Amino acid sequence: MVPAQRQKYNQQFTKEKYKTFLNQLGLGYPQIPFRVAETPVFVPKALKEKLIAAGEEIIKLIKQPNFKALTEKAIPTDWHVPNENEQPHFLTFDFGICKDKNGELTPMLIEMQGFPSLYGFQHHLAKTFKSSFEIDDSVNYFLNGFNEEKYVGLLKEVIIGKHRPEEVALIDVDALNQKTAIDFFVTQKLLGIKILALEDIKKVGKQLFYEENGKQIQLKRIYNRLIFDEVADNTEIFKNSFDPRQELDIEWVTHPNWFYRISKYTMPFLKSEFVPETRFLNEVKTIPADLENYVLKPLFSFAGMGVIIDVTEADLTNIKDPENWILQRKVNYEPAVQAPDGGVKAEIRMMYLWPDGGEPQLCINLARLSRGKMIGVRYNANFDWVGGTIGFMEE
Repeated sequence: MVPAQRQKYNQQFTKEKYKTFLNQLGLGYPQIPFRVAETPVFVPKALKEKLIAAGEEIIKLIKQPNFKALTEKAIPTDWHVPNENEQPHFLTFDFGICKDKNGELTPMLIEMQGFPSLYGFQHHLAKTFKSSFEIDDSVNYFLNGFNEEKYVGLLKEVIIGKHRPEEVALIDVDALNQKTAIDFFVTQKLLGIKILALEDIKKVGKQLFYEENGKQIQLKRIYNRLIFDEVADNTEIFKNSFDPRQELDIEWVTHPNWFYRISKYTMPFLKSEFVPETRFLNEVKTIPADLENYVLKPLFSFAGMGVIIDVTEADLTNIKDPENWILQRKVNYEPAVQAPDGGVKAEIRMMYLWPDGGEPQLCINLARLSRGKMIGVRYNANFDWVGGTIGFMEE
């Protein structure tokens, strides 16, 4: 998207260089199970400024005094966790890169989360791109004046807080075997915190402990990577560990309720040039005449599961719980990234850190490339120049 950078990158690219880059990326880590794209995305200044403006509009809604009241119904009754704090620690906003009516590139909001993303891995990925390919300093993967030292410092402040690293753990069900485990390992290397599976943690009274070298160590703070949707049908896993929904003497980073509050549920409350028309299905009184231009999404799902792309009237009438679905105008991605054999569609995730008592700070990003019908692994099998990557943005 920055023509000079794109041309320079494509001219130096070879399959051998890409293979060396992947080897370097995975050096010292378990195999990466997801596809890493052949290229970063080079984001022009004008588009970067629109991405920043779009994020600021969303944050304005989140900071409204009535935001919790607006989103109270977003949290499923069975998954409400007590002792919620006043703010999320992470904000991630996914934007499809499209063209506006003037033919200029513009972001359109696709998804949003008050949940951590690949905050460790994206830094590692960008550094490896820079060491493997010639990328000059007129573009940067950090935003908002961040550099490596400032970024790692803020990560420590947000994730570790006032505790010692050994009192903080990143947790997931089977953490070491998750698809995003490389992010866990990179984060551990950066911050020195523990990586624990649920079964590694035992509850004594209201306190949580793990064992190391025969010694019981109390957990004070959890860097939560557990998505409740993934375990909703298997709550037995909590029996050998702890149930997050109980009263516990623990700090959450970020508290699980924010996963639901800042999500697809939030999108109908946003009115912006950067947000496609979105309505709760139960509030749609008249079926749009151009239904082919809409997509139907379940509120409580992740990774694109359950999305109906080619919507019919029958799909709408067959939904038994319309309050848990949104009808959203389709976003037409522009194949704006030039691969050697044509254009590729892109999505940019703007990633914020929000320290306790502070303000949300935009610091880094994530990008995904696609040639398929949707962004996502299963829609892009057997393609090249697709997958996870990062945006280098024009200064």
